[in-house]
Amino acid sequence: MTAAGAKVVRRMLQRTEAYTRDREIEFTVRHSSRNRCWTGLTATLYDASSGIDETLFSSHSISMHVGAPVGITTRCDGLVSHRMQRPGDLKVVPAGYSRVWEVEAPTTKLTMNLSASLVRLAAEELGMRAGGIAITPQLHVRDPQIEHIAWAIKAELETSTPAGRLYADSLGLALAAHLLRRYASGGRQREARGLSERRVRRVVEYIHEHLAQDLALTELAELANVSQSHFKVLFKRALGVPVHDYVIRARVDYALGLLLKDDVALSEIALRAGFANQSHMALWVRRITGKSPGSLRKA
Repeated sequence: MTAAGAKVVRRMLQRTEAYTRDREIEFTVRHSSRNRCWTGLTATLYDASSGIDETLFSSHSISMHVGAPVGITTRCDGLVSHRMQRPGDLKVVPAGYSRVWEVEAPTTKLTMNLSASLVRLAAEELGMRAGGIAITPQLHVRDPQIEHIAWAIKAELETSTPAGRLYADSLGLALAAHLLRRYASGGRQREARGLSERRVRRVVEYIHEHLAQDLALTELAELANVSQSHFKVLFKRALGVPVHDYVIRARVDYALGLLLKDDVALSEIALRAGFANQSHMALWVRRITGKSPGSLRKA
């Protein structure tokens, strides 16, 4: 190539690079799970401008379109998808994959990332060979179960009174388990056995003795000596309600008992019962009893 020709090529490359930089997507975070101490799950609700973005994922990523319909082109592992995306449309990019995303207009997305340790835990509990798992990229899919979990995660991010770490841990594990069952190869799922009365009593007593703490699904499952995913199923089978619902109701019952003592401030009652603050307690007391803590105390 002549010197003049090389100079022309360099100018073309510079223009292309400048064009690409000008079209890079700008992200604005609305809500994030950062600093919430969720186990193996991170989630971000964000606005994205039009443009192009390329990302290499270090964890398994599931994103859901939550904004107005918009034209989107996605490239991953030789696959190309160009279509109008609507709320509820999902994309799955496994860890280690690079994804190119081109958006025609501003949009809003929810991204959920699952750590390798959480996916490995879910695989072991499902009886899969953790070392041989291969999740297939999905550039455009409708999956009612993932969509249900995603909307719940979005609501948890947006609320000023979150249900807490135990609820988020349950959502993360459910998301990882469904991802493996639907989009990965593996062995058959083991049958979950029932919890004995002694184990149920041990877990229930622990919950009531540690209401003020930010209870985690992993510690309750360890008490029952079963896997986390099986514990969720077996606890509901034994007591008739999901474990996070049981904990919330136990906290409300404990708070109602303290409301009888006029010398204990409402803010102190909220902390003792394990609520984030007084407003958080008031929300759940009103949902369950139909009345505010203040009106119940006066009554």
